Amino acid sequence: MKSIYGIDGRRLPAEWEVQEAIIITWPHEATDWRPMLESITETYVNLALTIALRERLIIVCPDERAVRQRLLRGIAERDLDEALLMGRISFVEAETNDTWTRDHGPITLTDRDGERVMLDFRFNGWGGKFRWEKDNAINRSLSQSGLLRAAYEDHDDFVLEGGSIESDGRGTLFTTACCLTAPGRNQPTNQKEIENQLKRRLSVERVVWIEAESLEGDDTDGHIDTLMRVAPGDTLLYVAPGDEQDRQHAALRRMEDSLRRLTTQEGTPYRLMSLLCPEPIFHDGERLPATYANFLIINGAVICPTYGQPSADREALRTIGKAFPGREIIGLDARPIIRQHGSIHCCTMQIPKPHI
Repeated sequence: MKSIYGIDGRRLPAEWEVQEAIIITWPHEATDWRPMLESITETYVNLALTIALRERLIIVCPDERAVRQRLLRGIAERDLDEALLMGRISFVEAETNDTWTRDHGPITLTDRDGERVMLDFRFNGWGGKFRWEKDNAINRSLSQSGLLRAAYEDHDDFVLEGGSIESDGRGTLFTTACCLTAPGRNQPTNQKEIENQLKRRLSVERVVWIEAESLEGDDTDGHIDTLMRVAPGDTLLYVAPGDEQDRQHAALRRMEDSLRRLTTQEGTPYRLMSLLCPEPIFHDGERLPATYANFLIINGAVICPTYGQPSADREALRTIGKAFPGREIIGLDARPIIRQHGSIHCCTMQIPKPHI
């Protein structure tokens, strides 16, 4: 039987494997959330408590006391078990620029000996678009906190955001060239050189480059977690082309065609499951990158973004439920999050539990 570990004895687990914890970075008035701080904070309370009901949660924030008090209020309003939830929530105090933990958080490998290593890649605000210096220092603070039993490796010589990659846990990594070769990341490194770096640093055998383009309003240059996700059983969930009049239709059609040509390492086609696009959502005349692909897998459940579109929301949750049988499918209103061009997966990063 083929080993799931790389030649160095490490591997990048799939998101649906058993997790030790989820990390989130809390919004505050010194972030871009300031104009809508109350609504986004309520969304983060919902997200935090939804996670903590099922597994451990680590919150990065500049002011633990303020966040703790807000969570206690939320627990009381929902009549939940305070001792259970607060017993599962830990805090790391650190200065932050923003809240997109998926991209500044650690990418964690496991090894044959049941150990973990947190890889701290360079985060530079998606190619220098936004301030990033404080967020780029968060992983070192996480490591120094002692909350997680994991070795720490500094990879600050290579820009990599967690939202730009998907792993099947068996040696295949999925990504998009439109993101990883975009200006401000690792130039003048070319695609082949980037692929070699990914294989070496992430202990994967194969890199699959998905033919894709950014959704409208996307600041990330086409993160794969806005477009296509991996599920058990060699399943790929992807954003369907949808309405032919939509300006995104042609690019999404090309992506769909490229996915149909893909095969696994064993040479068999992937099981493809399409996710409808929500009806376009605009703010101040700008289209926002709403996508159902940006769901978060946690222990025993999947937290899925909803957008106040009952029919489309139900259909997306139904499809995601088919891809993750046996898990609770939980819808969470992501309309406040999408105002800053992200969704639920973008706000979070999982820490896998190593196999022992």
